[in-house]
Amino acid sequence: MAKGQQTRATILEAALNLASQMGIEGLSIGALAEVTGMSKSGVFAHFGSREELQISVIREYHERFSAEVFLPAIREERGLPRLRAMFEGWVAMVATEIDSGCIYISGAVEFDDRPGPVRDALAGMVLTWHGALDKAIRMAMDMGHLREDTDPMQMLFEIHGLILSLHHDARFLRSKGAEDRARAAFERVVQFYALGAPSTPSGMVASDAAKAGFASAPLAAV
Repeated sequence: MAKGQQTRATILEAALNLASQMGIEGLSIGALAEVTGMSKSGVFAHFGSREELQISVIREYHERFSAEVFLPAIREERGLPRLRAMFEGWVAMVATEIDSGCIYISGAVEFDDRPGPVRDALAGMVLTWHGALDKAIRMAMDMGHLREDTDPMQMLFEIHGLILSLHHDARFLRSKGAEDRARAAFERVVQFYALGAPSTPSGMVASDAAKAGFASAPLAAV
């Protein structure tokens, strides 16, 4: 790396740490100058504005997410093995962020009602990941691992919901065993969408299962 690139990388590393602790809105040229020991003008020279700094941090986080979660998963066989690896990698990353927080999740809370380039960048990165999950689900359907009538967007919604629950219980409630519960819930979701009638979830009697929509009716009827 050239010296300028090294300096920018150092600033981004510090910015990621700040964003994980204080949120994306907590980022400022002044705060980074103080943390890195640089002048405000020196930090400004690498990003030009607070907004560009925030967007750069989102992009950097996305690159790291891709390297830690997506790229290892696509080495697995297509279908359920790959989808399962994507979820497991996601769980593992959330587990490492318990003390800092996921920028995707915290950023969504910060910018859900604030239109603009920062929100667009964050939403774009999340939608890119959703697209990868959607593709993995459709591959699993094509390979016969999931029922033909599986709704990929519904399954994706449920999988993402598990991650949000994991983040909430592990980070906010400090609930032990949250990761294992997320994994168990994922397997239950997979079981529901797998070929054949979905089985009754453990602990639920047959009559309760029927009322809840877990009978052997087609998915469209649930």
